[in-house]
Parts: sequence; C-alpha cells; structure tokens
Amino acid sequence: MNANLPTGPRQNVELKARLVDLPGARALAARLSGGPPEIIAQVDTYFACAHGRLKLRTIVGDHSELIAYVRTDEIAPRASRYRIIPVPDAAALGDALSAALGVLVIVEKRREISLYNNVRIHLDQVQGLGTFLEFEAVLEAHQPLAVGELQVRELARQFGLLPEHLVGGSYSDLLLAAPS
Repeated sequence: MNANLPTGPRQNVELKARLVDLPGARALAARLSGGPPEIIAQVDTYFACAHGRLKLRTIVGDHSELIAYVRTDEIAPRASRYRIIPVPDAAALGDALSAALGVLVIVEKRREISLYNNVRIHLDQVQGLGTFLEFEAVLEAHQPLAVGELQVRELARQFGLLPEHLVGGSYSDLLLAAPS
C-alpha cells in the first residue's frame, strides 16, 4: 500500500479480477449477502486530469455523480481515496468537463451489486472487456486500511481467485490499452 496517497473524505480497499465463473460467483455472492443483487447499468465518462482519476458516472434511469479518486494500480488489495459529488445536470457538467479537460474513454457496464458486511461485491459485465469481479471494502475514517485488506483477501480466497485473475488498473485503463 502506498501511504503517500492524499487523504479524502472516504476510503476503501479494492481488489479487481477477471471472472471465469459468473454463475458460481453469483451463487456465492447471493449466499454471502443473503439475497439477490441489485442490478444497474452504469456509464462512466473518464476525463483527463493531472492527479488521480475523474469520472462522471451515470446510473441509467436513476442519478449521476462526479467521482474523483486516487488509487495505485497494484495487482493486490489497494487503497482508494475518493470523493463523490451528486450531479443534478449530468449532460451540462459532462459538456463542460469534456470541453475543459477532454474525454479519455467511456466505460459502459452492467453491474450486479451484493453487500457482505461493509464489502461491496460487484459482478461487472464491461462492454469491450468481459466479465469481472470487484470487491470494495468501505472503511470508516478511523478504520485502518489493514481491516479492509484482510476482508478483501478473505473474499478473494472464498471466490477462488488466482494471481493470474487479478487486475491492477481501472476499466478505463484496460479499454485504453485494448487493441482497436
């Protein structure tokens, strides 16, 4: 973990992996969370920025939010510090940010969200990339990152993740690196 990440109002510990068994992961996520997932469609527009990442997230048919975050791209549980700002007019903000900063990439995904204690389990079907599993252990400001790291590592064990499944970057990085 990089201790030099800037502080922010929220923090979590994340781990992302390519998913090889979607039905099995769905069954385990349902068992751990005690029920079916929330299913949403998300469109994330990433903008060029000098520090960290900046995206305008639209949850289709619901709401939009601006998310600024800083995270290392380790292929291991990693800290993410972030801010989420509700956006009442996503089209206008998107136009302004596009004009001022430029759009890097747009990520479209279908996300199944389950909650296990304070850990969000995401089963993501990402357009152009495939299917992924992501854990986000959401921590309170007073909780050490080690708490989230342990939770994420235990879930990785339960889901049978292997080192070759783990992914270090964001979906935006993967799309930008994908052959055209």
